Amino acid sequence: MNFFEKIQALDRRYIYIVVALAIIIPLMIPYNSDNVTTPPTENIYQMIDSFSGREDRAVLLSFYHDASTMPELYPMEVAILRHCFERKIKVFTLTWFPSGAPIIDYAINSVKEEFRDIKPGVDYCNFGYKPQAFAMIIGMGDNIANTMNTDAEGRKLENLPIMNGISNYNEMNLVVEFSGSSAGMTWIMYARPKFGLNVGVGVTAVMAADLYPYLQTGQLVGMLTGLKGASEYEKLVDVFAAYREPGIDYLHNNDAEGNKIIPGRPFSRDVLLDESTKKLINITTQTKATFTPEEYSQFVAKYPDKLEVFESIKTVVDGNVVLDVENKAKLQKELGLIPFEDLERMTRDIKYKFKVARIGMNAQSVAHIMIILFILLGNIGYFIQKAKAGKN
Repeated sequence: MNFFEKIQALDRRYIYIVVALAIIIPLMIPYNSDNVTTPPTENIYQMIDSFSGREDRAVLLSFYHDASTMPELYPMEVAILRHCFERKIKVFTLTWFPSGAPIIDYAINSVKEEFRDIKPGVDYCNFGYKPQAFAMIIGMGDNIANTMNTDAEGRKLENLPIMNGISNYNEMNLVVEFSGSSAGMTWIMYARPKFGLNVGVGVTAVMAADLYPYLQTGQLVGMLTGLKGASEYEKLVDVFAAYREPGIDYLHNNDAEGNKIIPGRPFSRDVLLDESTKKLINITTQTKATFTPEEYSQFVAKYPDKLEVFESIKTVVDGNVVLDVENKAKLQKELGLIPFEDLERMTRDIKYKFKVARIGMNAQSVAHIMIILFILLGNIGYFIQKAKAGKN
């Protein structure tokens, strides 16, 4: 019995075990992989990012799904919320689905844990569950505060600071609909023709084919497709929105010249393609912050009273200054919370909640490769056996 005949006779339970391991191992032991971003994802990112730091612009996120589609949609929602919080973008959330309301709370609270200064009614506003979608969609085009009236906690919208400069779709100029269906069509049919609202969608992978025509016609500004789209958006946030210059003090809203300080940096294809960008997107645990000598001087200048602590963990490798933050508990105690968090950001270590899609995509990719391999081997074995049978 040759190799292919053995494959044909292999107990299918062994195949299931191999495929299961191909999924479980990458989930348990993440590895770094290249994740090429696509135009539909980049377009949504760039439009949202164009609202950075503006009082007269906001993005609306519509959570039209329940827990059954969370594995694909939730990482997208977390990534976009993180983008908005990082870049000081006003964000509104709502759902037309009763079971979507707790998902909104879960997503906001999960992301907000990493941003102490983010406040409800100031940086974001959750409308919660709203019935009568069509009436609400049309009404917001005229006046958001009059249509929605209150947020999910019962506060009058007209009294919330976030509403300063925001009245209708002229300012809340982009909606991103997350769903496992073609629910985004509602916005395309009712809000885009009448009010010119820009519409983007985040959908499960199986729904993407139905919506690609609307990308081609320009009725959708962009689309996030399943885990792949979510993983691409996570990458863009890490490369641009979450990026921090070592010498800039982001605790202040304005620099010495009075210019507004907006954390992160704008989208740039040159930066995205630069080899140095790879160190910003590693999903394995990072415990070392690497600086050029100039960057190190700029960084420690922000915390002159902590210089001794920085020097105690400093090493020089290939002309660069490396600070080891592996002993986090001790360092946080010695540095204090704010300097420690600033230093930890410089390691480019990505918290688990912000890399879920990329870990999932790794597992999915390995599993797909294994399945394809088994299909190829099975078919080759089948035709070899058939050829032998024909000769006999």
